[in-house]
Amino acid sequence: MTTKTEDLEDKVEETKEEDLILQKKTGKKDSVMAKLLNDSPNPPESGDLVEGPVIGIEKSSVFIDLHPFGTGIIYGKEFLQASDVLRKVNLGDKVAAKVVDRTTNKDGYIELSLKEARQALLWSEAEIAIANKSIIEVPVKEANKGGLILEWKSIQGFLPASQLKAGHYPRVTDGDKDKILNELNKLVGTKLSVSIITADPKEGKLIFSEKDPEKKEKEKIVDKYAVGDELDGEVTGIVDFGIFVKIEEGLEGLVHISEIEWGLVDDPKALFKVGDKTKVKIIEIKDGKISLSIKAMKENPWKSAIDKYKKDDSVTGVVIKYNKHGALASIEEGVAGLVHVSEFENEEELRNTLELGKTYNFKIAVFEPKEQKMTLSFKKEA
Repeated sequence: MTTKTEDLEDKVEETKEEDLILQKKTGKKDSVMAKLLNDSPNPPESGDLVEGPVIGIEKSSVFIDLHPFGTGIIYGKEFLQASDVLRKVNLGDKVAAKVVDRTTNKDGYIELSLKEARQALLWSEAEIAIANKSIIEVPVKEANKGGLILEWKSIQGFLPASQLKAGHYPRVTDGDKDKILNELNKLVGTKLSVSIITADPKEGKLIFSEKDPEKKEKEKIVDKYAVGDELDGEVTGIVDFGIFVKIEEGLEGLVHISEIEWGLVDDPKALFKVGDKTKVKIIEIKDGKISLSIKAMKENPWKSAIDKYKKDDSVTGVVIKYNKHGALASIEEGVAGLVHVSEFENEEELRNTLELGKTYNFKIAVFEPKEQKMTLSFKKEA
């Protein structure tokens, strides 16, 4: 395992040789060395967050490649404090850590801390939560006369009584602090939906609020709509589990991946991009949130399938997906059946026999269109 010093010495020797050759040809001096110095990133300072692959694991040490600056090490107290995480680390895994000492130790390694990195990342998450006005569920650990102590991802924070929502605010007519504390103690052990309003890592200050200033305004907007409404919307976000569609300014709804098409959808990004216009139907309104469907705007293909297919029919289908039960074959757009793995010796034989994207002949073994259920039997060619 090379050290930072050895790496830099080798690089310098290489560039010296290149400089001599270039000087003879062009008469210019220091061109390669200057380029190396100009192109080299700044070495990490104490307190910086760094990331690199694990290149060595010993009984009480983990080594991280911090190319081109050398090798980082998590050991001693830092190893013990993060041993729960480091036990699960494998060679090649990327690990984020915080530089404890920018100067290399006696063995030439840069000393790192995983625990301090995790804390720094948590504070960064808190700042993002403030920017996004995220609502999070946090347990109440303690109460005092001024409010509640909450714990979020191993960081303790404070929720002032003045930031409690009306239903939790201690209604004490004479303002007796002991009575207020008694009321606040009733919330210990419960979970509250709160937002982070202050995050100051230097002072270790994390302040929560249970009030949602946008909630009332949002409820007024949601009240204008009802389940069954068909609307025009604009795609504002795409995630693995679906797409977000803006119905009007200040109001978005989620189209779950299962509500995009009647057929199988693996990747919403392949069908939509941000800014696309689409028609949607409201299928649920709950707790101020709206659930939408795009496929509900189209005819359910299983309805017409009733007149097309019946049990024991021979059909052709394209294999579109494997799952733990077997393989899914599409008979037509939006209508698919399962070929059960029990028809084969094992899952490997099924996958070798029925390849993704290829068309095969099947027999309908089970057909229940009202439940949108079809089971297929593979017809082996004679």
